[in-house]
Amino acid sequence: MKEKTVWGIHAGKTGDADSLFLRKNFVALGWLDMGDIGKLPPDRESFKEKVRLTYLDWKPGKVPNAAGQLFRFVHEMKVGDIVVYPSKRDRQIHIGEIVGEFKYRPELQDSYPQTRPVKWYKHVPRTAFSQGALYETGSAMSFFQVKNYADEFLAQLQDKKQETAIMPEDDTVALVTADIEEQTRDFVLKQLAKALKGLPLEEFIAHLLESMGYHTRLMRAGEPSVDIIAHKDVLGFEPPIIKVQVKSSDGKIGDRDVSALYGKVGDDEYGLLVTLGEFSPTAVTFANSKSNLRLIDGAALVDLIFENYEKFDAKYKSILPLKKVYVPQTVEE
Repeated sequence: MKEKTVWGIHAGKTGDADSLFLRKNFVALGWLDMGDIGKLPPDRESFKEKVRLTYLDWKPGKVPNAAGQLFRFVHEMKVGDIVVYPSKRDRQIHIGEIVGEFKYRPELQDSYPQTRPVKWYKHVPRTAFSQGALYETGSAMSFFQVKNYADEFLAQLQDKKQETAIMPEDDTVALVTADIEEQTRDFVLKQLAKALKGLPLEEFIAHLLESMGYHTRLMRAGEPSVDIIAHKDVLGFEPPIIKVQVKSSDGKIGDRDVSALYGKVGDDEYGLLVTLGEFSPTAVTFANSKSNLRLIDGAALVDLIFENYEKFDAKYKSILPLKKVYVPQTVEE
């Protein structure tokens, strides 16, 4: 059993093809406009070209992902392979075996015409699987290979007693939580780098500081080293006065930039350098030697965004669309 390939598949965002999967015993993909993909030449480039010509309004990066899923469904999935279907309708994991070749069958359900027949063997509660296995089958793709936790699903087919088993201890919880957090952090930095370059990022950092209780003034364009002046009082006369420089680069900032900012900072003032990237060791060493200088790299910036997100105005919430979710917390945390 362990040498078998395990595939995962979804029945649409809301489980639209659930009855096709479980009552008619087919797994299927959509892409109706593609026609019969079984007639395409058996190479990935042909699939890419067909997707590209069919969906002209798609962004280029979306094409290879869709083409890859369709190609694997037709040519890489084999009779005898195991398929895992996490149903949104009954909240169970359905495990079966592919028992036939690909066929284009729009008469079964026109929105899911790309089909393969399946024989279902097990219908298992989600509680029988580790958090890692559930996370892997929650892939954003419609069709994918299960690799990291394939053994869990294969074990269910070998041991009938595991039908209602609840995992007593799950050491994948911390891994899944960390992965979710890391993906969210990556998303925030990517959005900032894509949507806010140069002056727009300076305006965002000023807004972030205002959310933290500061009053801010953007300096005129071309002012070297200082982009924002921040202060606690309304008029900006009372100390501390903070001079802020913003770097929209995602690269590494060296000590030259840090010292250039510090050269603009008076004895009773503070300097703050914010970047989407990182600081070099020499830059960090320089900053650590100055009691009135602070560095905020990409990771620290994301922390501040999370802490103050609810105070952001609609403009920045639309650029960084986030919602609160609960994730498992490990005992160590």
